[in-house]
Amino acid sequence: MIEAFRDLLRIPTVSTRDAAAWDHAAFDAFHEALERHFPMLHELPLTRVGRHGLLFHWAGRHADRPVVLMAHIDVVPAEGEWVHPPFGAVVEDGVIWGRGTLDCKGSLTAICQAVEDLLAAGHTPAQDVWLSFGCDEEVAGDAAQLAVEELRQRGVTPWFVLDEGGAVAYDAFPGVDRPMAVVGVTEKGVTSLELRVEGRGGHSSTPAPLGPTARLARAITRLDRSPMRASAPDATMELFRRAAPHARPPIRYALSTAVRSRSLLTRLLLAAGPETAAMARTTFAVTTLSGSPAMNVIAASATAGVSVRILIGDSTESVIRHIRRVIKDPQVQITVLDQAEPSPSSPVDDAFDLLAAVTGTHFPEAVTSPYVMMAATDARFFTAISERVYRFTPFEMTKKQRESIHTTDEHLTVDAYRKGVAWYGSLIERLPAS
Repeated sequence: MIEAFRDLLRIPTVSTRDAAAWDHAAFDAFHEALERHFPMLHELPLTRVGRHGLLFHWAGRHADRPVVLMAHIDVVPAEGEWVHPPFGAVVEDGVIWGRGTLDCKGSLTAICQAVEDLLAAGHTPAQDVWLSFGCDEEVAGDAAQLAVEELRQRGVTPWFVLDEGGAVAYDAFPGVDRPMAVVGVTEKGVTSLELRVEGRGGHSSTPAPLGPTARLARAITRLDRSPMRASAPDATMELFRRAAPHARPPIRYALSTAVRSRSLLTRLLLAAGPETAAMARTTFAVTTLSGSPAMNVIAASATAGVSVRILIGDSTESVIRHIRRVIKDPQVQITVLDQAEPSPSSPVDDAFDLLAAVTGTHFPEAVTSPYVMMAATDARFFTAISERVYRFTPFEMTKKQRESIHTTDEHLTVDAYRKGVAWYGSLIERLPAS
């Protein structure tokens, strides 16, 4: 089990927005290794989606409530200084080190291992199970959308879809000692904007007042000082309701009081710092800036890239209205580079209860709760064919581990990986017949 995981981790399936820079041979090697380690899985009907995406179909005893399990093959580049080589899959003291251990070859391989083990045992699931493995999630590619279209053409309407996200999170909230098994029922929208100011430019010896760079700087400052209105979503309210009884005094009393009022909890989240504040409002991050190409040249054009994470209840349209209102400058042009609206919130009903029940079996100390996922996943595309789209990675993770995602020293314990495999296996075994 562990050697199969390590073998797949060693293959650098890095995705990039530059199509010419893709190492397609690495993805082909990943497919070959996947088939080598999971031969029974590859006896199931398989559809190639896009260049490197995979869609497996495991027929169950019934097909009226099919389930889709998702993960993605690609990983982000491994930059910076690592304790162990990022594609070395080193195991040391019960810990597996490497890019993709958490995001998200861990989930992908655990799903495959669980299915392989069940097939070897002669198990037939109660419902059809689809495995959708994307190849370009990290660069917002189209593989997931193509998989959705493939399922739509086949008339598949999933009972629920499960993608990466969340975790059995330790150190999730100050004062809460028990791990929180957070299941994303929605995710923030991701929209990229460009702010641009045009001007005459010229020599730096004769600057005019409020040139392009100064005007752009003023716009950025005004935006930074004027965030959008804040309000804790229903999933966030429920998250803290479930966490409150397990908090130590006096935090228990503060949370128990705050969750009785949306406005009170919102104020608490805003006061607790930027991470919790992001749970209650749409956020703006100015990520790129450009101006003059030389020190002695006044910029004729100045631009800023703004990454917007849109909370459910807001939209790209309301974001642009807000920016125009607070900047108060018609000379600042606003261009939408790409956009994805917040995902609709999935219900906390029988499908969620199944996820919670399986989690309770394998992680009895954890408190399972819905939450709003901050990052974007391929799951957002599947809301077009299913009203129950969840995001949960069944691995125990410390705060330090969660912080290693997309940066250096990503790692997962061997024990956590084994528990994750068992979790996926139990989920499939416990699918109801109707």
